[in-house]
Amino acid sequence: MTDQRVPEPEAPAIGLLGPRTRHLLALEFGSRAEFDDPALEWRRLFSEMLGTFMLVLVAAGGGILHGKGEISLAAAVVAPGLMVMAIILFMGAVSGAHLNPGVSLAFAMRGDFPWKRLPGYILFQLVGAALACVFLLGVFGNIEHLGATLPGPGYENWQAVLMEIALTGVLVSVILGTSSAAQNVGAIAALGVGGYIALAGLWSAPVSGTSMNPARSFGPALVSGDWSSYWVYVLGPLTGAVIAVGFAYVLRGRGGDPISYAAGSGRLDPGAHAARQRLSQSIESGEVCPPGGGSDAPPTGAGEPPAGGRPTS
Repeated sequence: MTDQRVPEPEAPAIGLLGPRTRHLLALEFGSRAEFDDPALEWRRLFSEMLGTFMLVLVAAGGGILHGKGEISLAAAVVAPGLMVMAIILFMGAVSGAHLNPGVSLAFAMRGDFPWKRLPGYILFQLVGAALACVFLLGVFGNIEHLGATLPGPGYENWQAVLMEIALTGVLVSVILGTSSAAQNVGAIAALGVGGYIALAGLWSAPVSGTSMNPARSFGPALVSGDWSSYWVYVLGPLTGAVIAVGFAYVLRGRGGDPISYAAGSGRLDPGAHAARQRLSQSIESGEVCPPGGGSDAPPTGAGEPPAGGRPTS
């Protein structure tokens, strides 16, 4: 195997890895240029719109049915977690399955997602959320605020904001952590993210509605016309996402390496699944190490800095 250094403009972090690790990463994730290929952007944007449509359909639809007394609160808050789990598993490799402007912002701040693609992702997430609520409007009519997230009875907006900050901070921490090479959990990340969404809803829904997502709250607000507390579900989640990025830096160092870039941006190359399996097996068997540790890392003092604490939207 030829030890050929990846050019700096393509993926600076790869140059710090050993030859076998670089080769496996190249097999799995392809080049940086493939991630930025504008010819594939329509597919990523459609994926975000469809995924957000599905999420808001379940989340807001569950809110409507719970408001009508037809399903329990537990069912209404667990369903979105299960939906997110399914979306990540079946099309997370296309766009990264952000489904949430706060998640897209966090991946961009970590260097795992191009800033130039952020506006398009957010726009299509909002479109998907709005379309889901138009569908719900046609099915149910304009009832129960179309499943809008609102502060619960007896709670003020400031309390809901604080709750959304805390909830989203943990959610985005889970997303950034499970998408990193440090954990190397692969598809099991869907269980972590979906499980946390369900858990958060089970205990916090009576306070703020457990949005954690400006797009999820945007759809019902737009279609029902009730914007009374929408600012709570913009300020809270975005603040929580920024805080989570700070936590990720403390825990794993800076982002932007190939594995988490692929997780945040999506993988559209046909051989990604088989290559991911080979890479995972090689890391688990000790043949190679994730960036930042082990025998493939360059020795200190070799003229290049170590890869840092975080091997790794």
